[in-house]
Amino acid sequence: MNVKVCGLRDADNLKEVAALNPDFVGFIFYDKSPRFVGEELDVEVVRSLPRNIRKVGVFVNASPESIIRNVKKYDLQYVQLHGTETPDFCKSLRMRGINIIKAFRVDETFNFSMLNNYKLQCDFFLFDAKGEQPGGNGFAFDWSLLSRYDNEKPFFISGGIGLNNLADLEQIRHLKLYGVDVNSQVEVSPGVKDIEKLKELISRVRPVEEEEEV
Repeated sequence: MNVKVCGLRDADNLKEVAALNPDFVGFIFYDKSPRFVGEELDVEVVRSLPRNIRKVGVFVNASPESIIRNVKKYDLQYVQLHGTETPDFCKSLRMRGINIIKAFRVDETFNFSMLNNYKLQCDFFLFDAKGEQPGGNGFAFDWSLLSRYDNEKPFFISGGIGLNNLADLEQIRHLKLYGVDVNSQVEVSPGVKDIEKLKELISRVRPVEEEEEV
């Protein structure tokens, strides 16, 4: 299973995280997030990351111009859209050669059938807990709701994933679960990851035999 570590911005911490070889790293370009990159994100450090670690920019209802500017500046491989972006918005970015992860906030009222409108315009879906913030609320949603998922599009799961609930992922392993998106549960402080926790999490999510096959 793939591991995406989101909410990074400190250069030294980013280097430590990269040494653990996650599959994806995420940078938040939403100014209301406590993990907003602001002016702290070192362009050279980000651009020099190994190519096998895919870089994701997280945006919430941002303008296409802002998204494209940051994609070019930081050499991002994916854009994660965490707001109310429409299928046409996704399509317009995709036509510019940008890979799309579309995030959706899930609770018991979520209508999974609406995903059909997005599936042709996205590379992955991401399911997060519905809370006060567009993302990063720090708690998990009821993962059993994913039993309603009947799409072929692979997805990430996000929201409160940590060492305490990894075993619960087994209930959705049979679905199109592509990876986990971890953030607040492996932090020392907002934007700074606990390397030991993260190391243990990666070792549990990605068994040795998977690493050997890569």
